Amino acid sequence: MSEGHSDRDDHARSGNRRGPVAIAAVAGVLALTALAMASCGDRDGVRFWQRDAGAASNACPRPASLTGSEFNAQETGLRALRRAAFRGDFFAQLELGARYAAVRATDKNIEDPIESATWYALALSNDEGYAPINRVDRGGFGGWRPLSKYDDCRAYERHAAYQRLDRQLGQMTRDEQEAVRDRVIYVLSTQDANGYRTLARLHDGLYGPFGEPEDNREAREAWGRSQNGNGDARDRNRRGYFSATNLFQRNDVDAYLYNYLAVQTGDVGAYVLLKDFERSAPSRGQYQGFVETKARQWTPPFEFYPNSAPRSGVPFSDESRPRGDAYEYALGRMAGELPFIHVSRALRYLGIADTAVARPEDLSKRQIETLEAMLGHPMEGRLSYLERVRAIQMAAINGSSEAQLVLAVMYAEGIGLPADYARAFKWFEEAARQGSPEAKFAMSSYFALGVSGVADQDKAQAVALRIDSALSGFGPSAGRLQAVLAQVSRSQQRR
Repeated sequence: MSEGHSDRDDHARSGNRRGPVAIAAVAGVLALTALAMASCGDRDGVRFWQRDAGAASNACPRPASLTGSEFNAQETGLRALRRAAFRGDFFAQLELGARYAAVRATDKNIEDPIESATWYALALSNDEGYAPINRVDRGGFGGWRPLSKYDDCRAYERHAAYQRLDRQLGQMTRDEQEAVRDRVIYVLSTQDANGYRTLARLHDGLYGPFGEPEDNREAREAWGRSQNGNGDARDRNRRGYFSATNLFQRNDVDAYLYNYLAVQTGDVGAYVLLKDFERSAPSRGQYQGFVETKARQWTPPFEFYPNSAPRSGVPFSDESRPRGDAYEYALGRMAGELPFIHVSRALRYLGIADTAVARPEDLSKRQIETLEAMLGHPMEGRLSYLERVRAIQMAAINGSSEAQLVLAVMYAEGIGLPADYARAFKWFEEAARQGSPEAKFAMSSYFALGVSGVADQDKAQAVALRIDSALSGFGPSAGRLQAVLAQVSRSQQRR
């Protein structure tokens, strides 16, 4: 009996010892698994990046300068966000997308789906959103390489942006989707070589829907593919984001064009990428001659960002700024080489001033502030050179043949804006269409001399335009026509 009791007691004691050990082992395995699955570097506790997780726990924290109490004024906050977004700030672009989508009830008065979709698309194309920041080998089971918390929250932000953009585009007409695409192209065209390279990736079939690497997790989700991309039956059953992924159509010619435009900015890296693009597929190199001609004729979709406004009255300001020495030099020429009367006439055409004045000092502070308000600029009551350029551009866009002619000359001569013969010819054409004899004469010179890729030499067209200009009463053309007629008359008399 005593031995039996002893055996049972020993067994019970050993079972009691194994119980806590087993529990501790199980708890340890669960803890290690949770840590491996969680985002690394999370000091606020374990959080998982899952679809059903709350947005507040997955979203990246916004910089205080964009969300702090100092931006109680809605218009001031929008201007600050637009300045940052035009310069490629990923979080400012996301925030603008959310505000124009009226995610918060306080933004209902500025709701605009086209503008919201524009900034979501720009955020998705921004490499700040998908380029890994802290990808390191942190060990773990199976050699896993978990992302940092910052990389993981950016992935969630892009996941949510894809969903919202797809929903917005799916409710738009084709014309509205075209407006979104044009605004994205314009904003990126103001970012020099980096912007053109982004546009090239948006049209390149070797990248994801918004220029991210093809194996990017959010790109595959948008396409409706699994992470391994085997194209099996499960992939075919995935929904994907059809509207978002089809905003920019894949096209080798356009991809080549934007790479070529990036090179034209003088960026050395762009030249290397262009050569890589040419070698990436056998057929791509053959487009060179065609693309060079197309590049000379290329102009952005807008003269400047459309400054229309929603019901709130807060305009969509263009926050692009002069970039580089060429822009600064062109702006500096405004003072001595463009008579202010042309700016004043543009202001009169826009209804800002009643009469045209010869000096900026003759404008009232209220008139200057009215222009600044129309442009969405801070109302400082001081007319900058950029605002003078914008006044002429705005009058030209709104149909002033005089402003169109002046703007064409500014592009032709590099005054206020860097020289751009394609844009100059475009505005000469617009003014000539409205009957401007000066514009017709200028176009005749283009065709007489020939501007490669813009207006090839065409003597017959040059003569026709010159005659049309003379009949409309333009002096130099009339004099030239009289000389030609006199010469013809003398040659007939000799016969």
